Amino acid sequence: MLRRKKNATTAAHIILMPQVLRRRVSYQELLCATDGFNESNLLGIGAFGSVYKGTFPDEIDVAIKVFNLDLEGAFASFEVECEMLSNVHHRNLVKVISCCSQIDFKGLVLNYMPNGSLEKWLYSQNSSLDLVQRLDIMIDVTSALEYLHHDYEVPIVHCDLKPSNILLDDDMVAHVADFGIAKLLGGGDSMTQTMTLATIGYIAPEYGMEGIVTRRGDVYSFGIVVMETFTRRKPTDEIFIGEMRLSQWVANHLVANAIVDVVDATLLGTEEDHEFVSKRECLSSIMRLAVACSAESPEERINMQEAVAMLKTIKIKFSKQTAAGVVLNCHPAW
Repeated sequence: MLRRKKNATTAAHIILMPQVLRRRVSYQELLCATDGFNESNLLGIGAFGSVYKGTFPDEIDVAIKVFNLDLEGAFASFEVECEMLSNVHHRNLVKVISCCSQIDFKGLVLNYMPNGSLEKWLYSQNSSLDLVQRLDIMIDVTSALEYLHHDYEVPIVHCDLKPSNILLDDDMVAHVADFGIAKLLGGGDSMTQTMTLATIGYIAPEYGMEGIVTRRGDVYSFGIVVMETFTRRKPTDEIFIGEMRLSQWVANHLVANAIVDVVDATLLGTEEDHEFVSKRECLSSIMRLAVACSAESPEERINMQEAVAMLKTIKIKFSKQTAAGVVLNCHPAW
């Protein structure tokens, strides 16, 4: 199991990049870096293209996103990602470090994330994440979204947050990726679009049904991601049919004080474990936050500033309890 290094920073990966990656790269350079876009270097396939691992001179590893221009929306997605990721700067956002733009080819050079996606870790048979690691990843994600929603000069809505778009670097620090359908809100708090491209299960109701894009839509998606991260249940699992959705399932068990029946069993251990009670309390607090994020009505959802503050408070409380060896059962403060 990998542990994140204290005071780790990914900024050095940008600073140390050679000059060749501070300008536009040629198609030939990308071809060489990926061994001709060899299938052995394929990292994943997204809505608008494929991502390959590439190696530039001096053994620098990068991720190269190649857009399939035959797909409707691919060109626009390339333009959006170039604009968004070239101008935003945050330690928990994947950084565009170069691009290749020709008439018949569009590609982005991104920081390489050697530990892959959160989705891979959640459903891997060979590796797992403990409670604190998952909590740290969620704090990273909220930090990125708080920056996009509240700290950038113009609010940015990601529009497609999900575990496969949360990538982990070599220190297990999370980075939000794939801004291909992200939206700048401009002067208002919302906008409407006619075509909805987000992923079923994570999409906010108002976005899916009416095409309304707001920051609260990302908050909803984040709530679903939190639930999935700590339950290892996808919102599209077969048990969630009709009115019974992941969010309702979790909420029902919270009301019944039965959170142990929904969370990933590997996170709790046995009742004889001296940390069992503090873990259960921590997970209950996390799930209450997730439910508050995924409320049906946008007005009832908390914002990302509140979410990041709450998660940090939950982590501090859990750390203090485990350090003190707390085993008493007490009602969670949140």
